[in-house]
Amino acid sequence: MTLPRFGWARLAALGLLAGLLMLRVLDPVPVERLRLAMFDMFQRIAPREAQPYPVTIVDIDDPSLQELGQWPWPRSIFAELTDQLMQQGAAAVAFDVIFSEPDRLSPDRIAKEAPHLSAEARAALAELPSTDSALADAFARGRVIVGQTSVRSTSDELAERAVPRKMSYATIGPDPTPFMLRFPGLLQNLPELEEAAAGRGVFTVRPDGDGIYRRVPLVMLVQDHVRLGLSVELLRIATGGESFAIRSNEAGLDGVVVARQLVQTAQDGTVWTYFTPSDPARFVSAGNVVAGRVPPGRLAGQLVLVGTSAIGLEDFRPTPLGVAMPGVEIHAQALENILGGTLLKRPNYAIAAELSLIAALGLIVILIGPMLPAGWLILGGLGLIGGTGYGAFWAFSNHLVLLDPSFPILAAGAMVIMIAAANYLREEISKRQIRSAFGQYVSPDLVAELADNPGTLQLGGERRDLTLLFTDVRGFTSISESFRHDPPGLTALMNRFLTAISNVIMDHKGTIDKFMGDAVMAFWNAPLELANHPRAACEAALDIRSAMADLNTALQHEAERDGTALRQIDIGIGLNTGDCVVGNMGSEARFDYSALGDAVNLASRLEGQTKSYGVDIIIGDATRAAIEDDFATLELDLITVKGKSLPERIHVLLGRADLKATPEFQSLTARMAQMLSAYRAQDWDDADAALTQTQAAAQSAGVDLDAFFEIYAQRITEYRLTPPPPGWDGAYVATSK
Repeated sequence: MTLPRFGWARLAALGLLAGLLMLRVLDPVPVERLRLAMFDMFQRIAPREAQPYPVTIVDIDDPSLQELGQWPWPRSIFAELTDQLMQQGAAAVAFDVIFSEPDRLSPDRIAKEAPHLSAEARAALAELPSTDSALADAFARGRVIVGQTSVRSTSDELAERAVPRKMSYATIGPDPTPFMLRFPGLLQNLPELEEAAAGRGVFTVRPDGDGIYRRVPLVMLVQDHVRLGLSVELLRIATGGESFAIRSNEAGLDGVVVARQLVQTAQDGTVWTYFTPSDPARFVSAGNVVAGRVPPGRLAGQLVLVGTSAIGLEDFRPTPLGVAMPGVEIHAQALENILGGTLLKRPNYAIAAELSLIAALGLIVILIGPMLPAGWLILGGLGLIGGTGYGAFWAFSNHLVLLDPSFPILAAGAMVIMIAAANYLREEISKRQIRSAFGQYVSPDLVAELADNPGTLQLGGERRDLTLLFTDVRGFTSISESFRHDPPGLTALMNRFLTAISNVIMDHKGTIDKFMGDAVMAFWNAPLELANHPRAACEAALDIRSAMADLNTALQHEAERDGTALRQIDIGIGLNTGDCVVGNMGSEARFDYSALGDAVNLASRLEGQTKSYGVDIIIGDATRAAIEDDFATLELDLITVKGKSLPERIHVLLGRADLKATPEFQSLTARMAQMLSAYRAQDWDDADAALTQTQAAAQSAGVDLDAFFEIYAQRITEYRLTPPPPGWDGAYVATSK
């Protein structure tokens, strides 16, 4: 029966896995806080690098308070501050400060609230302009965004202006408001300040459950009215004040379109801020602005946020970097993220991906763990855990995507411990190795590709630049005849031959297309792309040559030992590079992953010419052009192979760059070029003389091309007697495949 063989350890681990998946779906507070702590660790390991963005914080710092007086300042100081910022060329100014009550230091307020003053003094003060009006006038002269904050409820005094004014916006997709953060009340500025300002932004930022500020809302719902956050409202006003749009889908918000760009958000309209450490270069002291001590041009074109870092005003917020920052700097960093495209992303598919990862890791441990010794299981588990953590950090550091590795790591660790404990109770005697039957015929890369994408198991193909290899055994008929009384012996010999070739091809990331008796067809750059695939194919060809030499040496030793006839295997290899169609070819009932095209046919023809030219590896001109600097090659001929009308320049592959670099081989290359030039120019005397010199150079270089030289000697002799026809281009027409 199957069930007992499945094992109690696997059944228990499956139960644990199901419980862990359910726990992740429920997402209790400890699980959430562990996840957030992992995201914080990523930021601490690799915080965002500070870049020069046009974002400046005008800081109400302790030196400013010492210079301009205690808090709160008179509105006249803010009016002067605003005018100075506009004169300095600021693109727009947003206040992370709220002016919800009349200025108690305004002359008219002093006149009303100071009964000890004489009637004349009160009258004189009453005639002076209100500082609130002065601030409103300053706001009206520039592009100013007033800050607003959410509250649970508003007092009776503020009830009249508690309802926010409507904003003009468009919706792309279904109604996004059910997904937005909701705030029941809004604390606004004095009506004349709200009216004078060019924009209004909510600076409320909610911390997560552990009190750390990670996310900033870009758009929210306040008293059933859509509002923009302070940073994105600042960007909107600075770029012309056009209306914005909210893009949404069935899962929630997808982003906010502002300043003609889409800022992607989480489904609730928030964004994850990618923090840099607090940077003094981001700040300008408010006291210096008011006193005119800011260097010229420092604020020109800047998006200015006015806020405070003064210790006594207690506007500090804990951040993922482990240090507190002024609240205004959180808005500034979010704005820098928007401008630089560095917002962190927690995509909608994240939870599904994490659940899938937990299930995959658990199933891997459950299925494979009981078959491994305890030590190997622990090492494998550590590998899975390390790979999971590294993969999540890689997604963060390279793509700014937040995926939680903590719970998958805990789940995998728990199941590794359970399976390891079960394995520890029994002793492992042998290891079981399972290899897919499909993996014996094609490269492991193709097996992995098909496993990841089962949909590829269907008819069809794609165009791809491939390097193709054909190899065949010379004299296979004679070898077969010698085994006429021993067919199993022939099978064993061919299996040794094909195994040696297959291992070399797969080691060089090639795909074996098919075995055709004693022949092999393979290609590179499919199904997975491979950079510099002509080089990989040439390396494989040279290693096949070495593998055949080793096999023949082994066969010789066996023949001497057993007193049997030596059956040596000689092969020819053809390589060519070109455009092909590669994919699943055949019928709906049966098909193979294969390649078709003219380049395939030419590679086969080149293999057939190796015997004619007396060499073992011939490569096409496209392959040679791709590997020219890396291998020792010589041009053989300009040949029109059977079945083609256009000639192809063919080359012999002799070795690697070390051979090419020798003076003897360089001399051989020059002599060969000289001989071919004279031959194609029909200068038979010079060609004959150059041929003799080329033979000598080949001997010096240790290269055996005797059969090739005999071919050209015979051709020169024949052409002396019967010259080629007029218009001959030097191409030789092959009469055999």
